[in-house]
Amino acid sequence: MADGVRPMLMRLRRNGVHVGVFLLGAWAWAGGLLPGLLEQWDDIAFLGWQHVELVALSGGAAILVGVPLGILFTRPRFRRAGDIALQVLNVGATIPTLAVLALSMGLLGIGNGSAIFALFVASLLPIVANTMAGLRAVPPPLLEAARGMGLSTRHTLFQVELPNSLFVIYTGIRTALAINVGTVPLAFLIGGGGLGELIFTGIALNELGIMLAGAIPTALLAVLVDFIMAQLQFWTIPRGVNPLR
Repeated sequence: MADGVRPMLMRLRRNGVHVGVFLLGAWAWAGGLLPGLLEQWDDIAFLGWQHVELVALSGGAAILVGVPLGILFTRPRFRRAGDIALQVLNVGATIPTLAVLALSMGLLGIGNGSAIFALFVASLLPIVANTMAGLRAVPPPLLEAARGMGLSTRHTLFQVELPNSLFVIYTGIRTALAINVGTVPLAFLIGGGGLGELIFTGIALNELGIMLAGAIPTALLAVLVDFIMAQLQFWTIPRGVNPLR
């Protein structure tokens, strides 16, 4: 009987989701929200692409720098420097992102360069911290077994340490990209472009439609980026050390 109930519950759940999406769409259309978004479609497409570029450049740079930096700080030669760096990162994480943007504008001026640098700094902190935390959490017996099997330091890193810490590293990357996507609208304040132009224009003009034309795509982009990273996390982590599989 349980075998027959479960498919029925799953069908009801799917139908409930479909009905909910339909009702939400009907409410949005009746309230004039969707027509207003369609009127802003050209601006949404143009500014949305700017938004994606800022996320890709700053987030990609943060990943390329943050993961190797986190690995470096966990090596025995740099362990003391890693402890100091971790404390600095914890303090840096408390600095408001808007303050980071303002400091970046003061150093590099107004424009995309300062916005990308500020977003890079804001995204770097969780990546480095999680990389260090993941590598330091690898069970010591695994490292001793690797050394007992004659693996070199480099092979131990790539065959034992990184596979066992990838889940935590991915978590840091997902957190960093979520912060990045949500912070990019603030980059408009220092000439960085992106969907923040619609959000702040709507706030200034007290136009809900214009504001939502920037806020809704930003929220959808954050969900999409996190979904993509979740799929990468699921499929690229080896099955034996992946708690999701």
